[in-house]
This record gives sequence, structure tokens and C-alpha cells, in this order.
Amino acid sequence: MHVPTRRTVVTTLVAAALLSTSACGSGSDAAATADNPLGLIEPGAIRVASVGDIRPYAYTDASGEFTGFDVELFRDVAGRIGVGDVTFVGQDFAAVLPAVANGQFDVGVAAIGITPERQETVDFSDGYLAGYLTVLTTPDSGITSSGDLAGRRLGVVQGTLQEAYALKNFPDAELVRFPDNNTGVSGLNSGNVDAHFLDYEAAKTYVEQFGLVDAEDIPSFDAPAGFAIAEGNTALKEALDEGLHAAMEDGTWKELYQKWFPGSPMPEQYLPSDERTSSPTPTTAS
Repeated sequence: MHVPTRRTVVTTLVAAALLSTSACGSGSDAAATADNPLGLIEPGAIRVASVGDIRPYAYTDASGEFTGFDVELFRDVAGRIGVGDVTFVGQDFAAVLPAVANGQFDVGVAAIGITPERQETVDFSDGYLAGYLTVLTTPDSGITSSGDLAGRRLGVVQGTLQEAYALKNFPDAELVRFPDNNTGVSGLNSGNVDAHFLDYEAAKTYVEQFGLVDAEDIPSFDAPAGFAIAEGNTALKEALDEGLHAAMEDGTWKELYQKWFPGSPMPEQYLPSDERTSSPTPTTAS
């Protein structure tokens, strides 16, 4: 099997972007020019809106640097399309998509699930992760499944898939909205909420850190995570898609997944094509 090299991907993408620019000098791709074929805010640099506390997807380490699965994957993909200057800036999750839509950032990277509602304001790359949602609680809460949430205070991060899912499926729970998971789990530990609803991978960290209980894992595979892009920037979307698929095909995605999600079920649709089966097993998004 031929796997494209990074140099090949970069050359192909830049050439395609330039052709797209010359073919359409107005309309949705007008931001792309010969000097800025990807239509970036600053040519040759990508400014990324992210969230600093959604382990293991995106978070800041002890030195204040962004790291995590999504961060490392995006940096790899950006390198494949010829952009080494990538700056991550922390936002509340609910602010990420508006900031991309209004042109403050080139891309949003924070395990962002692709939904029809979100696609009304931004475009997305192809998906790269899919997953489970978890009801997290304390050992003495009496909550053993989502069926026990009626009449209880349930924490969610505002603007996430978990909030939307809870609104639809837990109508008798009292939702308490937080800006991020750290404050939500703090509310759980202090007794301000009875449970917190978040993604499976992030929940594992809090279970280990605070001795909390995973009451139920709920499959939610219909909104895979993607990179958010301003509407109409097809040159950047096509470049990211090709770089992303190259990272999957040459095994880079798999290596990063094993690094950041050790022991977790692997979504096989993102593996090299010769390793996939007919029954992929997905994992998560926000």
C-alpha cells in the first residue's frame, strides 16, 4: 500500500489551494490568495481556539503549554499542510465556535462534536473521534444509573453535546451549567450537584483523582469530533481533511490514540485502511 509522505501531502494541498483561488476570485473562498492559499488570518500561521481543561483531549500542562490528543493531532495535521506556526488560545467551551465563526480564530480544536446545529454557524473537517458519555457521581449519592437522575441536580458544561443530550433525555433532572469540567467536578465534590455529565475519557481522570463513581456510560456515536472552521473556507477544510486522512493512513492517529487513551476501545474507522474491520468501535466528543 502506498502511504503519501508529508512532503507529498503538503505539495498537493498547496497546489490545489492555488488552483482553487485562481478559479474563484470571489465568493466564499475570496480570503484565499496566492500569498495566503489557506485563507488564514495571518498567512503561514494558524490561530486555534481551544479549552484548557478537557483532559485528555486538550489542556494546559504545568508549564502552561497546550497538550493532549486533539492538540498533538492538530499540530501533526498542520505540519502536513505546511504550517508549523500554530498557536492555541484557551476559551470557555461555549465560546469556541462563536470565536471561530466571527473570525477571531482560524480553527476550533476541543473534541468538538459535529452536529447539524453547529454546522449552521461553522464548517467542520471530517471526523476523527467518536464516543461515550458518562454520568459521574459520588459513592454515597445513591445514583447508580441515568434512571436515578430525576429530581437531582446534574452538572453539564454549557454548549456541549452532554448538555444537549441531557436536555433531551433527562427532562426531570435539574441541569446546572458550568464553564468547564473542573468547575463541574468541584461542584460535585462540594455537594452543589448530585452528578456531573461529561465524556467517558475525561471522566476516567476524575474517577482516579477524586475517588468518584462512573454510574453509567452511554453510547453516543452520531456526532464525531471534528476541527471547526469558519464557514466558506473550503481551501482550509480540504487541506485539513487530506492531512487528517494521511495521519490516519500512516498510523500516526493510532499512535496518538494509544498514547492518550491507553486501554480504551479503539474506533477502527480511523485506523490505516488495512487494519479496519467491518464493525468499528467508536469513542468521544464534547
